[in-house]
Amino acid sequence: MSDSTNTMQRISEAAAAACADDLAALWDEIGPAGDPVQRCTVAHYLADLQADVEAELMWDERALACVAEVPSSPQLRAFLPSLHLNLADDYRRVDDPCAAMEHLALAKVLSPALPANDYGTLIRDCIRKVDRALELGSIAPLS
Repeated sequence: MSDSTNTMQRISEAAAAACADDLAALWDEIGPAGDPVQRCTVAHYLADLQADVEAELMWDERALACVAEVPSSPQLRAFLPSLHLNLADDYRRVDDPCAAMEHLALAKVLSPALPANDYGTLIRDCIRKVDRALELGSIAPLS
């Protein structure tokens, strides 16, 4: 098994166990010059494990920044609808509706590229939920 495959396996295991400590250790191990796909994946998972929205926003911003490093990467481009959706929801919850609408618009534009499977359906449904919450002016976490 290659080092890259092994690292992605470890990321998947830590994410499945919802172990923020293991993911944070992987983030440190991969380092700022490490594989952007691995860093994006770790940051994406770490964002979901944060107790407060400001920390979640920081990790979601880090995940998106990894995509900018390798914009031609098909693996990273596939994350974009979800990354922008997460940022839209983060900004909505910190009461920054302008930034939320900007990221939601990008998620909507990118959503046709989502697969026609459960994952694609989940992201499209969440786009609608965040859109509705923005319309209502809600900053409450989505259920």
